Amino acid sequence: MTRPALQPVIVGAGPAGIRAAQTLAAHGLRPIVIDEAARAGGQIYRRSPAHFKRTPQTLYGTEAARATAVHAAIDGLRDRIDHRPDSLVWNVQDHQLDVLHGPTQTTRTVPYGQLIVATGATDRVLPVSGWTLPGVYTLGGAQVALKFQGCAIGSRVVFAGTGPLLYLVAYQYAKAGVDVAAVLDTARFADQLAAVPAMLRQPAVFAKGVYYVAWLRAHGVALHNGVRLVRMQGDQRVRSVVWAEGGHERSLDCDAVGFGYALRSETQLADLLGCRFAFAPMHRAHLPERDAAGRSSVPGVYLAGDGAGIMGADAAEWAGELAALTLLADHGLAVDTQRANGLQQKLEKLTGFRAGLERAFPFPEDWAAQAPDELVVCRCENVTAGELRRAVADSGADEMNRLKALTRVGMGRCQGRMCGVAAAEILAQATGQPVQQVGRFRGQAPIKPIPIHLVHALDASREEVAA
Repeated sequence: MTRPALQPVIVGAGPAGIRAAQTLAAHGLRPIVIDEAARAGGQIYRRSPAHFKRTPQTLYGTEAARATAVHAAIDGLRDRIDHRPDSLVWNVQDHQLDVLHGPTQTTRTVPYGQLIVATGATDRVLPVSGWTLPGVYTLGGAQVALKFQGCAIGSRVVFAGTGPLLYLVAYQYAKAGVDVAAVLDTARFADQLAAVPAMLRQPAVFAKGVYYVAWLRAHGVALHNGVRLVRMQGDQRVRSVVWAEGGHERSLDCDAVGFGYALRSETQLADLLGCRFAFAPMHRAHLPERDAAGRSSVPGVYLAGDGAGIMGADAAEWAGELAALTLLADHGLAVDTQRANGLQQKLEKLTGFRAGLERAFPFPEDWAAQAPDELVVCRCENVTAGELRRAVADSGADEMNRLKALTRVGMGRCQGRMCGVAAAEILAQATGQPVQQVGRFRGQAPIKPIPIHLVHALDASREEVAA
């Protein structure tokens, strides 16, 4: 049996995709790199428009050196890869990717022989009353505004939720001169103390986190631990945040809120590719399976970076390089096996640190029990927690796609990317099941919204080819 010709395509140009492209190019290949952004770098190292003059130190702070190195890597590949920016992969079938080019609003197909999926992550959202008010952003959205355009989401901002990103974004905003009114962390201080031994496995990363917290305290930012978000209040725009702490409700005036509960993997493309999924307790999510070298369950498809499990930017770089080395080795090309083994060992070592982060910033498992019936869970279809619970009570639904069919939760523009986590938690609580038992939304094309006329045009062109 002959192997398929080497025709590698990489989806995503964050740390994982860039290092994968660099590795393939170093071995004489010219991969296609497809990325939604106008400039490569991913979310963590998102680049401003070319004419902006802010320095890397201003943009990335302590991560400036790493961001500069990643950007230099992709810039140095300009003549050795086929980089396709502003391009969204929205579907896949028959070894062809359907890709929307944003600036021209045209769609085309890109064939592939081998595929490295490096789709990254987005915010993990647990709704709270008032979260649809203008002025309320996810933590990642707040950070993108600051990095990409130098814009703050407000002049007096509250950051809430939990996870390392909570403190990083608060630090970046305060450093930029924004009035950060408070940081509200649902994790208890005792949780963070208990996680110290595990997090000391990565002392440099741990030290950065300690520095952010210390800097915020030193500059007068109020830090609250062990809270429960109750609601965001306002009329035409958010004007205050209410939270419970120590058995009492407290409130704080603000004109913007950034909130989130760490990150969730962008797995839709892996799902459309037919990759096998399994529940990962540490991530509290169903994720595509991959072996230690980055192979998925689908031959010729490799997974790298946060799109297959949240491990951070350093791990994404290592996983991207490893996936590319694995692809090359699978097709008979000579690779540095010692380097590949070393990358595997680095990734395995990081797992203990990642478990420490989950201990320090645990998922608020009581969120669903506390969510009021009137809370909007799916903002696309305006589906409330009460509607989900009633559907369970009336029909006995105990699986996510059954609940979707009955209530339209997850049928909107985001295809469940924003509401899926919350809907699963509500369903698990309503049925008394562990969250891993209720399943996940099946992936549907388009992965993200595209103009409907482009779908018709692509279908027509396929019919012409078939004829």
